[in-house]
Amino acid sequence: MSTHNAVVVAYDFSHTGHAALRRAVTLAAAAPNHVLHVVCVVSAHAPIPSIPVYDGVDYVYAARVQEALTTAVHDELVLAAPAHRVDFFVHARIGKPAEEILWLAREVGADLIVMGSHSLHGLERLVLGSVSESVVRNASCSVEVVRSKSYGDVELIPVVEVPEHDHTYLPPHRYEYADTRVQMRPADWPLY
Repeated sequence: MSTHNAVVVAYDFSHTGHAALRRAVTLAAAAPNHVLHVVCVVSAHAPIPSIPVYDGVDYVYAARVQEALTTAVHDELVLAAPAHRVDFFVHARIGKPAEEILWLAREVGADLIVMGSHSLHGLERLVLGSVSESVVRNASCSVEVVRSKSYGDVELIPVVEVPEHDHTYLPPHRYEYADTRVQMRPADWPLY
């Protein structure tokens, strides 16, 4: 039996990727048995916009992505300021995002995958597909799809102290339900 929970975090340097990383770091900061595996999947034809490409998307480029991943995770952990040590691994992979995320989840025996959703709509979803949708459909563990909150905070109703009064015992109420649509065969009817 494993003593830790492996959490795979899909991170692509986007706003929703950052929300997924923040959620995963919050989980790991609250529970010392979570180990984060942060993965960035780079398509050979579509590099990360914030990381320049010099000689194409290759293993040298993946190493630079891995360095940027390490910095992003470190910065998020500094903000979260966990009370205990948080173990994490960074993975930079070249390929199709959904396939690589699912492959890593199998490799590390993931208990949870945390990822953002880019909210593709209509023709864009039909042509490009949805990575989060594919991962949810094909994962062998729980998947949490993180979205940034699009509505404002709600002001809570203030708690009002209630003066003490005598609490008399009320016995629990018993309820019963019987489905009367099906009629049972009377016991004296013969069986054929």
